[in-house]
Amino acid sequence: MSVSIVVVESTDHQLTNTVRGAGLPVSATVQLADLGSVERQIRPPDVLVLDVRGEAGLPVALGAVKRRHPRMGVVIVASQLDPALMLEAMRAGVNEFVTEPITPADLKAAVDRVVGTQTSSSSGPGQVLAFVGAKGGVGTTTLAVNVAVALAAEKGSNVLMADLHVAAHGDAALLLGVEPRFSVVDALDNTSRLDATYLKGLVTRAKAGLDVLASPERPSLRPPDNQQVRSLIERLSQNYQCVVLDVPRSDFGILDSIEPISTMTLVVNQELPTVRRAAQMAALLRQRYGKEKVAAVVSRYDARADIGQEDIERVVGLPVWGVLPSDYRKVIAAANAGRPLVSDNHSRLAASVVQLAKRLTGAAAEGEKRPAKPGGRLGFF
Repeated sequence: MSVSIVVVESTDHQLTNTVRGAGLPVSATVQLADLGSVERQIRPPDVLVLDVRGEAGLPVALGAVKRRHPRMGVVIVASQLDPALMLEAMRAGVNEFVTEPITPADLKAAVDRVVGTQTSSSSGPGQVLAFVGAKGGVGTTTLAVNVAVALAAEKGSNVLMADLHVAAHGDAALLLGVEPRFSVVDALDNTSRLDATYLKGLVTRAKAGLDVLASPERPSLRPPDNQQVRSLIERLSQNYQCVVLDVPRSDFGILDSIEPISTMTLVVNQELPTVRRAAQMAALLRQRYGKEKVAAVVSRYDARADIGQEDIERVVGLPVWGVLPSDYRKVIAAANAGRPLVSDNHSRLAASVVQLAKRLTGAAAEGEKRPAKPGGRLGFF
């Protein structure tokens, strides 16, 4: 790993050995009292591993160091996730927390995330994949979450799942098994200061290997304005290789404000009211984002249904990029466990979601065939 790391020791003088035991290169070790020496370095380390165990809080010198070297990553080693310390760390520009028991694997994972964010930030904006349902209950959040997890499983990936349901309870955090302290409303209210460091303090890391920006616990009574939403999406895409958005269908202000965007996926099923509603929404989405960026996905697909894939494409006016088989029992079991179904990937549905994720990001093999077009039996649309 071509990265420089400085370890700042406090009470544990074995921390440097633990970092090296994780296979990470340590360029220098300094004592906590000498933290200010890092500020004076012409070329700072890529990552600062700072031990604050046994301390009353963060060292005062850390603020000056971060102001002098804002792109330097900071990993805090603490005894526990104390809320007051976390808030102080977020304001000071800390990127990652590692708590006892300290293991080489935890340290390496934290440093890798910091380095991954730095690399992503310097390589241009990431892809933004938005999902919106034509109607309630078609499985939009389930699909968005599982696509995000499938993308996060790729080696070296840096993925964020953002739940934009600010006026109603969103379920992305629940499906990912996380309990966030902050929400997308906190991000929307602070877009002017939403750099990589501040953002890291708002998101929650899921076991599936991606960051989560959840909907608020209490619905927001004040809808965000268009510029807030655009600024948020722009900042997110600057810090992640891929951002997956769960978009509320009932809030056209948010739906009309998502920019930049790579793809907008309209989730439908084979019920007539849903297809008719999808046709109305598709017209708006094509006009707003361009027909090349908008496509449909059919959830809970049944080849024996009266409405087939060709019917949906004809009526809705969008290409169908995926048909997802119905597997109600597995979906419910995954939701109850807070473990996305693609984490196991032992079902046709999981395999279909993984393939869709590849298609949406342009990673599918060249020359891959489109899904078959099962016919329909409806002719009165």
